[in-house]
Formats: sequence, structure tokens, C-alpha cells
Amino acid sequence: MSVIDEVIEFWLSEVGPKGWYISTEALDQKIRDTYMDLWTQALNGGLHEWTSDPRGALAYLLVTDQFPRNMFREDPRAFATDPRARAVAKHAVDVGFDMKIDEPERQFFYLPLMHSECLTDQDRCVRLILTRMPKEGASNLLHARAHRRVIRRFGRFPYRNNALARCSSEDEKNFLEQSGYGGIVEELKSESD
Repeated sequence: MSVIDEVIEFWLSEVGPKGWYISTEALDQKIRDTYMDLWTQALNGGLHEWTSDPRGALAYLLVTDQFPRNMFREDPRAFATDPRARAVAKHAVDVGFDMKIDEPERQFFYLPLMHSECLTDQDRCVRLILTRMPKEGASNLLHARAHRRVIRRFGRFPYRNNALARCSSEDEKNFLEQSGYGGIVEELKSESD
């Protein structure tokens, strides 16, 4: 099995949809133990040869966008490869690689845009999920809209401020102390009722 296939098999089958959005120290440690070297290669400009086909691009996005969020919780390294992931995601979408990957795995081409602190990327993410994930997109669309709402309000994700050593505004502090991201999700749910 190639390293690309190994990365995809691990994330899609071993971790699977139920594990993609939960936080467990055991999973985080397993990703650190198994994939830290790959992530470091990507951080230093390596693995770019993976991005020339749909499966390779998917594996690259997992290593640069998903894995660091597990490996480095509350650490600035969680976001260190975001620019690389965004660039590859945009290129992959432009050439149609995302459409060669089934749902729900297709979402991993759009999550680097959802993780961006740029409103243009947020708008594009919402559009892509709305138009390119007809079967599995409802939950993703809700979260894409919630991320976009946070960026519209603050221009950044306040819940990253501590990890990135950024000072929080009073509005951001109130947001974090009160309802936070979950409150935005609930607002959006009630608006659609």
C-alpha cells in the first residue's frame, strides 16, 4: 500500500466519519506518532508531488489540514500548514479533483476554505458545499455558514486567539464566554426553522 493510500485508509476507514470531529487524546497521539514526519515534510514544502491527482490531493489535504488540528490542539502549529492546504484545495477544485472523490470524503477539499480567516474563502466554501455535496452536505453546510458568520463578525476565529498569542477584543471575549461557536450554530438552526 502506498503512503497516500495508507493516509486515506487511516482517515476514512479507521477513524471514519464518527471520529472526524471528536477530540480524544488517544487519536491525537496516534496521529502524532504515525504522521508527524509526513506533516513536517509538508510544512517544509515536501509532498507536493502528491497533489497531481485526486487521491494524492486528498491525502495531502488530510496531512496539512486535518491532522495538525489533532496533533497540535491549542498550539500555533495546528494552523501552520493552512496556507499550503488552502492553495492545494483551490487548485484541486479548479481542476475538478474534488468531484472525483465520493461524498462525504469530498468535504476535505472544502474544509481548508472553511478553516480560512478570509471571507472570500468562506463564501466559496459555502457555495461549494451547497452545489457539490448534494447527498451529505446539510451538516457541512450548517457548519460552513457558522464559520462564515464568525468571520463576518470578527474577521478571524476568536477561539484561535490563545493558541496564536493574539489579544482578544471585548466583543471576542464576550463571544467566547457566552455562547461561542455553538451559539452561532444554534442561531443558524433556529433561522432555518
